[in-house]
Amino acid sequence: MNAVLEQMGKIGIIPVVVLNDAKDAAPLAKALCEGGLPCAEVTFRTDAAEESIRIMAEQFPQMLVGAGTVLTTEQVDRAVAAGAKFIVSPGLNPKVVKYCVDKGIPVTPGTCNPSDVEQAIELGLDVVKFFPAEAAGGLKMIKAMAAPYVGMKFMPTGGINAGNVRDYLAYDRILACGGSWMVSGKMVEAGEFDKIKEMTAEAVQIVKECRG
Repeated sequence: MNAVLEQMGKIGIIPVVVLNDAKDAAPLAKALCEGGLPCAEVTFRTDAAEESIRIMAEQFPQMLVGAGTVLTTEQVDRAVAAGAKFIVSPGLNPKVVKYCVDKGIPVTPGTCNPSDVEQAIELGLDVVKFFPAEAAGGLKMIKAMAAPYVGMKFMPTGGINAGNVRDYLAYDRILACGGSWMVSGKMVEAGEFDKIKEMTAEAVQIVKECRG
C-alpha cells in the first residue's frame, strides 16, 4: 500500500472540508493540527479549494492535505500543483484513476457496489472510498462486499458521525473514515475554530479507543 494511504490508516479519521473562503484555510488547519488530526480532504467543489490547499500545504507542512470531489484530470493537476498529496473522487472514473496511478498519485475513487470494486482492482488499487456510506448500506454493505475482495480496504464517507464512527473503525477492513462533523461549514464560517479543535480532539480519542 502507498505510504500516504498507510499514513491515512494511522490517522483513522479524515476530516472532509468544504471551504468557501481561503481566509479560513490557515485557522482551520491550525485547529485540526492542534486537535490531533493533521489531515484534511479539501473538496474541490468551491472556488476557494485550490488556494485553500496551497495555504494548508505551505503553512502546515506536517499536514497530510488532499483534494476531494476531483472529477477531471485537469483538477488532478491543479490540486497536486497546489500541494495535494492524495486525490479522492465521489465515483470511479477510469480515466482519472489511471491518470493518477500512472503519475504515482494516491487516489481513492468512490465505489458503492461490487462492479466498482472490481474495476478498482483492475486499475491496480487496494483502497477505495465507499460513498455515500450510510445511504448505500453502511457497514453491513461494506462487510458483504469485503468478503470476496480479500485484498481491498475501504474508506467510507457520507453520513458518518461521532455516533456511528466507532462501529466502522472497529472493522479491520476499514482503512479510515471520512467525516465532516468536526469541520462543519457552519462552524468554519462562524469562525468557531476552538470548537473545531475540541471536536477534533474528541474524534482522535474515538480512534484511540477503537484502535489502541
